[in-house]
Amino acid sequence: MTPDAFIKQLKEAFREEGRVLPTADQPTLEVPVEQWLETARILRDEFGFEQLIDLCGVDYLSYGQDEWETRDATAEGFSRGVDAQGPGRFRWRELPEAEAVENRFAVVVHLLSIQHNRRLRLRTFAPDEDLPMVPSLVEVWSVANWFEREAFDLFGILFEGHPDLRRILTDYGFTGHPFRKDFPLIGNVTVRYDEEKQRVVYEPVEIEPRVLVPRVIRADSRYRTDEIDEAAGEAAGSRSGQSTGQSTGKG
Repeated sequence: MTPDAFIKQLKEAFREEGRVLPTADQPTLEVPVEQWLETARILRDEFGFEQLIDLCGVDYLSYGQDEWETRDATAEGFSRGVDAQGPGRFRWRELPEAEAVENRFAVVVHLLSIQHNRRLRLRTFAPDEDLPMVPSLVEVWSVANWFEREAFDLFGILFEGHPDLRRILTDYGFTGHPFRKDFPLIGNVTVRYDEEKQRVVYEPVEIEPRVLVPRVIRADSRYRTDEIDEAAGEAAGSRSGQSTGQSTGKG
């Protein structure tokens, strides 16, 4: 089956439940959270997607915003292209209140059909931003267990029906969810081992939030390679003409 035929088949099968987005790398099927679990079963049993290869959370807070100013920036110092207002540029005690964003948290799944040599991206949005919750896919693909624990740990997304939903990467006493866009990039505490107390201690963060400035190539003669090449070509042609004229004169 061709990719176009597969997309057409998806649109016919999920005409009422969701929509198919023909993205560049692979098709994306987006369904409401109420159809999440049933759609997963259909994709496994009727479309042959027997393997879940990845599951992750996405936070769309500040999606599409850019803190870099390159075209309209001034020439004042190396930080001229930085707005410094991007997500995470604050301390934990200065944690701002997140703005209300429709469809802020999403769960994205990547599926593989070995028998059909086909891939599919499946996405849904959690309806409640304050308590994002999505049905667990563990009963459909058991490998989703640790993936969902990771999404819960890093994004705070709850997976209803998960058999053992607890943190998997951060410490037991960790506060917050580090992959959320309203979580400070420097973290909330510093963890170290104290030799005198012979235990791990938690201390306030000492580093300052900073912005890494990307390299910006300006409209500079050093980078105008087309004109440089053209000038070099004219110079080479001029030297060649002079050499030919001298040879002709000697003849």
